[in-house]
Amino acid sequence: MKTVAEIFGVEITNPSLYNTALTHSSYTQDNNLPYTECNERLEFLGDAVLKLTVSNVLFKMYPQTNEGEMSKIRSIVVSDNTLAKIAKEKGLDNLLIMSKSEEKQGGRKLDSLCACAFEAILGAYYLDGKLSEICSFIEKTFTPYIVEVKDNFVKYNAKEILQEYTQGLTKTRPVYEVVSETGPEHKKEFEVSVSYNDEILATEKGSTKKDAEQKAAYSACIKLGVV
Repeated sequence: MKTVAEIFGVEITNPSLYNTALTHSSYTQDNNLPYTECNERLEFLGDAVLKLTVSNVLFKMYPQTNEGEMSKIRSIVVSDNTLAKIAKEKGLDNLLIMSKSEEKQGGRKLDSLCACAFEAILGAYYLDGKLSEICSFIEKTFTPYIVEVKDNFVKYNAKEILQEYTQGLTKTRPVYEVVSETGPEHKKEFEVSVSYNDEILATEKGSTKKDAEQKAAYSACIKLGVV
């Protein structure tokens, strides 16, 4: 099992910071520990570090892109889905500290918990005086995701494109509906349909509702000839 320093490639000075960053609130609650010993405050700090660094990368990489598009790209890149994917690929999920009941319910693989811990670690590195090093890690790790979203922006922004199109026609928004949910809590698959004027335009599946909605919107845009 890799250590935090091995996963992020940045040495640590104050180990207690990272222990807190890996601790889910279920553990502190079960053990009657102070709220400050769970990772939620560090997540708040790490979220700011992540957004600032990704914003800086976007600003440098795409000097002609307006702030609206950069904001949308950033929101996709720093989403729980992306953070959890990176955390699991690097083995950070194996280091999470949580209650036994949370563990039994599949909490270790939940995207929200993995994303929270990932951001909390960034906050810990910031407080540990390693801002420059962790910003370099963020830039190297997230640049491929930024390029992917930028190059396929229509696909990732399909919900907004579809809404603008339908409202331009009849001032009516598309309607998304969950058709089914399958799989265990930590690995659910959602099937979502999108309708317009009571006609189902597309139905797609995804690991989250948002993911399935985005895919359905993109398929609907193709069907309508919007993209």
